[in-house]
Amino acid sequence: MTTPTPPLREAARAVVLDADNRVLLLRYDENGGFWATPGGSLEDGEDHATATLRELSEELGIGEKTVELGAQLAERSTDHLVGGREVRQVEKYFLTRISATDVAPAQASQPDNIREHRWWTLAELRATVETVYPLRLADLLTDVLAHGAPVRPAVLPG
Repeated sequence: MTTPTPPLREAARAVVLDADNRVLLLRYDENGGFWATPGGSLEDGEDHATATLRELSEELGIGEKTVELGAQLAERSTDHLVGGREVRQVEKYFLTRISATDVAPAQASQPDNIREHRWWTLAELRATVETVYPLRLADLLTDVLAHGAPVRPAVLPG
């Protein structure tokens, strides 16, 4: 007997860096607590870039006009629960650079279950014992900072 494949949920996420090459992560309490890059699922008719900009505005109050998306850095596929239902989420990660002062959580229209936001240095990211998604984010950032965006998006583990 085979298990049916969960329904597809396409998502767009931002790897947000500031002028000091710190990465912005959001804290969630569910599933034992974890940190993740900003982003979420695509709405009907939306492409990944548009969804990324919308999510930054909804989750962090970042004005869409202040954000210029860079290259797609990576993608990831993982099965997990969303609203109590298992889905196969396929995520595309886009690079963007903003000023830390552009983040305005009080202006967020849909902060979801975000408990806090924090800027992480690469050293802090490598040293943490907390769960951070996507897995291998520190490795991805090391490559991007040393060599620029990849020619083809990296495939990250689920």
